[in-house]
Amino acid sequence: MKKVTGIGGIFFKCKDPQKVKDWYSKNLGLNTDEYGTSFEWREGEDPNKMGFTQWSPFPDSTEYINPSKKDFMINYRVADIEALVEELKKEGVNVLDEIESYDYGKFVHIMDIEGNKIELWEPVDTEYDKIAEGRTK
Repeated sequence: MKKVTGIGGIFFKCKDPQKVKDWYSKNLGLNTDEYGTSFEWREGEDPNKMGFTQWSPFPDSTEYINPSKKDFMINYRVADIEALVEELKKEGVNVLDEIESYDYGKFVHIMDIEGNKIELWEPVDTEYDKIAEGRTK
């Protein structure tokens, strides 16, 4: 069974998310919006399929990364979130919430053995592409 298929996103806390986005835009050329930016790429097994990795700074006060005490969270792309969550539960992994579904994919959060919150995402890249395209218009 395929588990993680790639990095879906990097989320981190900072004092001033807008200032951080502006700095990355000016100095590293990131095309940022209210959420951060999305990096487009092509799947190695099928170059006709596009994928995305999200980069998002959050305010220091965010609770989105809780209950982790860390200032970051990594989102991993997965192929079959339901099967993976069942397997993780059998292995005693701390699954923090129920799977949530959106047009652009399914999400669930887990904790690793060092207390890092991890977001798992089974993407629907064709729908995410519409969202990303709308941001640039």
